[in-house]
Amino acid sequence: MNETTPSAAAALPGAVPTDAVTPPPGALDQALELIQAGGPVVVILLVFSVVALAIFIMKMIQFQSARLWSRGFVEPALTQARNGRLAEALAGLRGLRSPVAEVMAVAIDGFRHRIAEDRIREEVARIGSARLEELRSYLRVIEVIATLSPLLGLFGTVLGMIDAFRQMEAAGSNVNPAILSGGIWVALLTTAVGLAVAIPAVAMLNWLERTVERAAHTMDDAVTRLFTMPQGASNHGADHGEREAAGLRQPHAQPAE
Repeated sequence: MNETTPSAAAALPGAVPTDAVTPPPGALDQALELIQAGGPVVVILLVFSVVALAIFIMKMIQFQSARLWSRGFVEPALTQARNGRLAEALAGLRGLRSPVAEVMAVAIDGFRHRIAEDRIREEVARIGSARLEELRSYLRVIEVIATLSPLLGLFGTVLGMIDAFRQMEAAGSNVNPAILSGGIWVALLTTAVGLAVAIPAVAMLNWLERTVERAAHTMDDAVTRLFTMPQGASNHGADHGEREAAGLRQPHAQPAE
């Protein structure tokens, strides 16, 4: 007579061990449980975090495309303009996708065409302001998210505490401390999520604003150095060719007899 031992039964195909243990929930399951416990407030905060991260990535791509971290072209262009080689400086700047290069090109082009300095300054200020406004776009959204997230988390905490005390009141004399403790941790969850969203948002906002401020400073410094070049340097490049041609056409003075 054959007897099947417990170990043999466990080895049979399709057999379920009697001492099987339910595996612990994964990270995704835990996250879903926290979202469900936090309610609509946590959902809104998660949407805020996604929006802030998307804007940060978009601004990084924009800054990289605008070459905000590249400033190696400034000194060569200033040197060329100072030496009167305006056409050469302008050609090098126009091939760059940089707001700093753009405002420098506008100023140098104005010098070449002998436009009044006041008009050049106005055009440089207009274009520079427009480019900085483009760089600052959507930063206000991150600022609002960084400001509202902790407040919204605190609001969720207050609502959770109210709900916990309502449950205690409904329990009457049969108050269970677990009711209060469970309500408190759920209430504090929204505050924790709000801070977790706000802290990175503040860091991202400060870094982006600092990058734009550095670009604005570079633009202002480069344009100021162009306008404060020695007198005649800005006109030398425009006049040099004409002066040479005029010198060739001018008849030589005849010696007096």
